[in-house]
Amino acid sequence: MSTPPWVALAGCPNTGKTTLFNALTGRRARVGNYPGITVERVFAEALTPGGPVTVVDVPGAYSLAARSADEQVAVSALLGLAGNPRPALTVVVLDATRLERNLYFALQVIELGSPVILAVNMMDAARSEGVQLDLDAMSAALGVPVVGVSARQGEGIDALRAEVARVLAEPAAPPPWTWTPGPALEADLAALAPAAAAMGEGLSPGATRALALWALLSIDSSDELTDVPAGLRLQVLARLKAAREAGRDVDAEGVTARYTWIDAQMGAWIRRSPVPRSWTDRLDAVLLHPVAGFVLFLGIMVVVFQALFAWSEPLIGLVEKAIGLAGSGVQAVVPAGIFADFLTDAVVGGVGNVLVFVPQIALLFVFISLMEDTGYMSRIAFLMDRIMNRVGLHGRAFVPMMSAYACAVPAVMATRTMERRRDRYLTMMVLPLTTCSARLPVYTLLIAALVPATVIFGVSAKSLVMVGLYLFGTITALLAAAVIGRTVLKGERVPLLMELPPYRRPSARSVGRRVARRSWLFIRDAGAFIFVCTAILWALLYFPRSNAEVEALERAHAAVQAPTAEQKAAFALEIEGAQKRGSIAGRIGHVMEPALEPFGQDWQVGVGLLGAFAAREVFVSTMGLIFGMGRDVDAESAPLRARLQSEKRPDGKPRYTPLSALALMIFLALACQCMSTLAAVKRETGGYKWPVFMFTYMTTLAWVCAVGVYQAGRLLGYG
Repeated sequence: MSTPPWVALAGCPNTGKTTLFNALTGRRARVGNYPGITVERVFAEALTPGGPVTVVDVPGAYSLAARSADEQVAVSALLGLAGNPRPALTVVVLDATRLERNLYFALQVIELGSPVILAVNMMDAARSEGVQLDLDAMSAALGVPVVGVSARQGEGIDALRAEVARVLAEPAAPPPWTWTPGPALEADLAALAPAAAAMGEGLSPGATRALALWALLSIDSSDELTDVPAGLRLQVLARLKAAREAGRDVDAEGVTARYTWIDAQMGAWIRRSPVPRSWTDRLDAVLLHPVAGFVLFLGIMVVVFQALFAWSEPLIGLVEKAIGLAGSGVQAVVPAGIFADFLTDAVVGGVGNVLVFVPQIALLFVFISLMEDTGYMSRIAFLMDRIMNRVGLHGRAFVPMMSAYACAVPAVMATRTMERRRDRYLTMMVLPLTTCSARLPVYTLLIAALVPATVIFGVSAKSLVMVGLYLFGTITALLAAAVIGRTVLKGERVPLLMELPPYRRPSARSVGRRVARRSWLFIRDAGAFIFVCTAILWALLYFPRSNAEVEALERAHAAVQAPTAEQKAAFALEIEGAQKRGSIAGRIGHVMEPALEPFGQDWQVGVGLLGAFAAREVFVSTMGLIFGMGRDVDAESAPLRARLQSEKRPDGKPRYTPLSALALMIFLALACQCMSTLAAVKRETGGYKWPVFMFTYMTTLAWVCAVGVYQAGRLLGYG
């Protein structure tokens, strides 16, 4: 049985490409990564009159000439480079209401020399805006078939399938370029074509010529491109230098000529009837207003932020209840012992650490997908770019940073809305510095137990500390972005160039599929890492089961005649606490103590920090176990608060003070105490380099700041 031919679906963002993909395939897509990178490749089988074909959804790009490694994916996918299968046909999706802006990309694809069909989408929207298109004239001028469709309404889908089958059965010779390069640019292309041919095997002369022009317009000293032959890069840089010395603008020569030809054709292809002012123009007058637009945007973000907390809470509660029932079921079926404890705490608990994030992740992706599909995401980036750019962040970084207040894991995954790798990585590196919801139980415990109940200007000191921690994390994240963006992740601050698409009604099917796919990818990829880390932490906290303290407690308990059920439960908690203190983690805590003492902490906090690495809120239950109060304690537990207040040092002074609590909260605010976040960063960056960097710089920053605050407080007499 022969393999179905590959059909690439390409186009600019906001052209309805994904909706057309769903209309053509009509089934659940398969998801994988492009060879050697973490960018998702979505593909599915579609039926045509000539038989099945495999349609691959190529990442959207405004141009094939780009200095970003992510946009190079489009070139590799369309030409079958870097391990990608070579498409037998490319369907370029154009927005009928924004045809002029999309045709530049279409010309670039046609110039690659492979069979091409243009699918002019949103024909219904064009008609409603008074736009009439002569698709036959367009086809004749471009030399490729042109089909009008409306993917959302199902219009023209069968005609497109038939045209795909016809072109695959009778591929025509590639049309000549519609524009003619000048003599100097033609000489550059002829000289670079042999080196461009080294990018792939079996490339046609037209494809190598188009690749030579792509190289001239894409390669420079600061690009992020990969898989470019060294010889081609050297030749391009030499030719660009010679062009500058000769006073030539190569970008203008390659770009202006295309747009000049497009502008000359528009009058023959498009007729516009007068229509009233569009809803897009009316909404943009408000939503892009420098004052009203910003206020409305903040209101929308408050709703999103609140929803991530409140709306996901019932689902999170159901997940936690299901995990608890699963754990109880294991305990009821499996005999008590190490294996039962492993299944309950490591396996079931590890799965719980993964699944508990899914409601928030899914809800965040719902909001992001809705903002993308309606066209509002582009407006957000436009509004925020000026502010974010001052600290080196991209305008699109604001939505991930806002969502990080709920959880950094979905926020890391939300950075996919940014096209440039440098911008995504920089945003990821600072997201965990914002105060996520998992820190709140820890802050609540420490503030309630150790911060004095004083009132400052009519406001509780406890409330001021909590608000201060949020502000501290936000300011630190912005400062860290400014520093990292000028050192480790140096790069040019590129202006925000994007099309503001018209507002459209989102497709429930497209949103649902996108949310389900992204949520499953988190469970599949990040979940495996989280589970392994949970199992390791369980073993560190579980073994060895016996030590001198445990044996002494067992002898004392054995001497008690006829203990009551309450006494037996208390004995079990005492032994469990002693086992945790003598476990490998407890011993590691003692090893950590010299590093913790400079900011007022001891080995018990060290063990709590180890437990918090699985999930920050686990710090509370881990401290409860250490003090023999059980794993079910929470931030509101009066006995645990009292124990923190009453703990004494050998010299009789309080072990935990308001100053040591403040230093610990600053450490927890800045340290990357979250393996789930590290797993998400590893997934998004495709390796361990950036998670290791994140953990190292944040832990170092946290330790320095915590020590500085604690030692300064002692010098001021607050120790």
